[in-house]
Amino acid sequence: MAKKNTKSDRILWIDLEMTGLLSPVDDLILEVAAIVTDWDFKEIATYQGVVGSKSAAVRKRMVINASFWDAHPDSRDGLLAQNETGKSSSKIETELLDFINAHFKADAPVLLGGNSIHMDRRFIVAKWPKLDARLHYRMLDVSAWKVVFENKFKKKYAKPDAHRALDDIRGSIEELKYYLTKVK
Repeated sequence: MAKKNTKSDRILWIDLEMTGLLSPVDDLILEVAAIVTDWDFKEIATYQGVVGSKSAAVRKRMVINASFWDAHPDSRDGLLAQNETGKSSSKIETELLDFINAHFKADAPVLLGGNSIHMDRRFIVAKWPKLDARLHYRMLDVSAWKVVFENKFKKKYAKPDAHRALDDIRGSIEELKYYLTKVK
């Protein structure tokens, strides 16, 4: 099997807000944001989408994950309020694919970036298989940088705790930029 090249002049940053992280099958995606950047982390394009789900199902999953949501009531309330205006999960996947196709070469897998992006990827695999097929198997995970810098160099980045998709991506990009300033 031939290796798929990761060389790209762009990165696709994605963040998902979900009802919880216990199960990519049972928990629901509520909100998604994507930002395309170059390798200087300049924003080229952004996408935001709200996935609508039956409110009873959303509330049930949030109760199961109450310890997290009780600690972040503003995020919870904002996500619940916008749920009614959301689109179907398949419509959001189609919009994301259109967004990717507008900003990346069609014949190359897309490098996915984010903070703890492996968790978002688990939800993408479970919920959006067409999107998953478009992504490279390698990912740019800011949390790996966090682990190295906090444990080896005792450098810690104070990232805002927004728990809203677009703000979280921008925070992740700023965090990676911070770590890169420490590399000589």
